[in-house]
Amino acid sequence: MHVYIRPPQPEDERAYSEAVLRSADHLTPWNPVEPDGLPDLLRRQGPLLRSFLIFDGGDDGLVGRVNVANIARGRFRNASLGYDSYLPYAGTGRMTEGLRLIVDRCFAPTPEGLGLHRLEINVQPENERSLALARRLGFRHEGFSPRMLYINDDWRDHERFALTAEEWPRG
Repeated sequence: MHVYIRPPQPEDERAYSEAVLRSADHLTPWNPVEPDGLPDLLRRQGPLLRSFLIFDGGDDGLVGRVNVANIARGRFRNASLGYDSYLPYAGTGRMTEGLRLIVDRCFAPTPEGLGLHRLEINVQPENERSLALARRLGFRHEGFSPRMLYINDDWRDHERFALTAEEWPRG
C-alpha cells in the first residue's frame, strides 16, 4: 500500500494550504484554488458531505482531497465524488490507489463505511487525467451535461460517470 486515507482534521490546515498553493497551476483549469478552505470544509462535514484526505505512505505527504458530496440515503443511496490531486504526487498512481480505498469505504456497510449503492463522478471534458481516472476505476460513462457546474466564473460542461456497488470489483 502506497497511500492511506482519513478524514481531514484541523491539524491538517498547514499541509493542506501548502499542497493547494504548490498545485495552484495544476488545479486552476478545473477547480477553484482555495488554500485557506480547510476550516470551511471541516465545518461542512455531516450527513450530506464526507471528505477524505489521501496521504503518501512513505513520506506522509498530502496526495489529494476527495469529497463524497450530495449524499442521498433511503432508496437512492447515492453520492458524487469530487477530487483534487496535489503535486508532486499527481500522475504517480497514488490518487487512483486512494480513490479505490475511498470507493471501498463508500460501498462498505455502515457503521464502518457509508453504505452507499451508487457513486457518480462528473468531469470537465478537457480534463483528460480525471477522465482517465474515472475509467481506470471502472466508472461507466452515462452522458454529457452542458453547463453543469459554475467553476472559476463560468458554467462548465461535464461528462457524467457512475458505478454501483455490484459493479465494483470488491463489491
